[in-house]
This record gives sequence, structure tokens and C-alpha cells, in this order.
Amino acid sequence: MGDNEMAVFGLSATEEELYRHFLRNPGTSVDDVHLLLHTAGTDAARALERLRELGLLLPAGPEGRVVPADPEQAVSHLADRRLHELHQDLRRVTRARHVVDGLRAEQGARTAAPQGIEQIEGLAAIRGRIEDLAFFAREEILSVEPYTRLSPENIARSRPLDLRCLARGVVIRNVVRRCALSDPPTAAYLRELTASGAHIRVADEGEAGERLLVYDRRTVLVPLDPRDTARGALLAHKSGLVANIIALFEKIWAQAAPLDAEPEQGGLSPLSEMERQVLLAMCTVGKDEAGARELGVSVRTYRRHVADLLQLLGAASRAQAALLARERGWV
Repeated sequence: MGDNEMAVFGLSATEEELYRHFLRNPGTSVDDVHLLLHTAGTDAARALERLRELGLLLPAGPEGRVVPADPEQAVSHLADRRLHELHQDLRRVTRARHVVDGLRAEQGARTAAPQGIEQIEGLAAIRGRIEDLAFFAREEILSVEPYTRLSPENIARSRPLDLRCLARGVVIRNVVRRCALSDPPTAAYLRELTASGAHIRVADEGEAGERLLVYDRRTVLVPLDPRDTARGALLAHKSGLVANIIALFEKIWAQAAPLDAEPEQGGLSPLSEMERQVLLAMCTVGKDEAGARELGVSVRTYRRHVADLLQLLGAASRAQAALLARERGWV
């Protein structure tokens, strides 16, 4: 037997070999199949039962005969099932911040949990702490970002963190400088986040002069030197400073304008690169199968992107979506 290629879907080597056996021999009996696999009868019986539960083996009449499910359907079902399990695991992990509190309790009075101000030095350490705080955020992330543009590296680093937070229901409220919208990649990324559920507002330079980050209204991160953020940062935990920073953020937020109210410049769109390619395929390719093949994705993934685009554009049909996209300068 070769490598257990289907282990990624949660199948054991015996279960995979059984499924492959019935693909080669559909409609055959399960009797004595353990002899063909050189395994114990009880192991084979357990594997057969699990394959039936997963829908990979189907009854084919009397005498214990079975037929295998179509490989494409089987893999699609297993992938969906595994992705659901991984999503549930991720939700449990990201909600496990209480474990830290429990572990700190084991330290007793010897080491108190951080309650004051912590200084972080070095850009790498700051980025690492931001990633940790974003990963464990459970409710809300507030930020004021006074940058004039984001580099491609910044966007590539930030996108998975931001989208992961939004996907698990974390509220993101972000204030950026209006001049950042003059940079096409930055503006497109901000509109992409808005389309994914983030709340973004724009402010003039004087209203968004210094960077600040607030996580779950309990932790605040501000630069040690606003003119040189690489020098270091201050991290405040559960103190009066946190309340003051939140009040400052709310003041800036109230004075800022919604991103949706800002005109798009140069036909910028909130689409990701994949969505843009799907949109182009919708306008130029007839069948979904051809579009999916052109983009190197499954038909199911292609159709999911199409449905998302229709919803984003408010279109009732693909033809209307293509027309609206052209009117907005997205294609």
C-alpha cells in the first residue's frame, strides 16, 4: 500500500485502502476483505463502518455488496467536513485566552499579571506582539493608522490577520488618513476590508496624527516615538490609560468620515485579485467549467466567488453584474 494520501481528510491508511479497493472492484462483497488487505478482521470491520458513516461506501443490494461513492463527490464531502472541523478548532483556539489567566494563577503571588505599562523594543518584536494580540482578540479591535500608504509587504502581512479576525466575528474599527486613498493599492485594500465587514473611516492629517491600537478594550499599543515607530512601543494593560486612549479614539472616530462616503479614485475596486480574475472570466468566458479551468480552481470555488460578486454588486444576474462592474471601472 502506498502513502496515506487521504490522511489530510481524516482517513486512516486502512480506510483509504478499503475505499480504493472498492473503486477498483465496485459491487463486490465485503466478505473476507480483510484478507486482501492483510489486516485483522476487526480492524477491517471498523474501517468499513466508518466509510459507510462518511458516505464513501454505499449498499448495492443483498449479500453485503457495496459500491464506492464518486471520487469527486467523496473528496468534496471529506474536504467540507475537514474544513468545518478545522474551523471549529480555530474558534476554540482563538477563544482560549482564558488559559493564559489560568496558567498565570499557577504562578501565585510570585509573578503578577501585567497591569501597568510594558515597553517593547524593536520592529520585529512590535510586529510579533501585534500578531499575537490580533490572533487572540475576541470582540473588537480599534485603530488609528496615520500612514500615507501601505507597501505591498505591509498589505501581504496584514491581510490574513485582518480577514481572519473578521471571519471569526471580531469588530474592526479603523481610522486612516484621507491622503492614503491617493495610493491605489492602499485604497483597494481598505475597500476590500470594508467589503469583508470592517468599519473604516477617513480623517484629515491633524485628526489622525498618531498611531494607536486597542484590543478588546483591555490592551492599548502606542508608539514610543510617533516620528519613528521602529524605535519601540508602549503596551498598556487594564489601566486608566486604556480608558483615556479609548476616549481619544472615539473622539477621532466621531470626527472622521465613512470610507463609503469618499469617492473612489481611478476606478478603484474593493476586490481581491482572485475576485477580479473571476469577474473578468464572467465577462469573457461562457461556462463555469471553462472559467474555473482558466483560473485553476474548482467549479464549486468559482461559483462561490461568482455568488459573492453578485451580492457585492447588488446584481440579480451575471450580465447585470458585468455591466455594473464596467460602469464602476472594476474591469
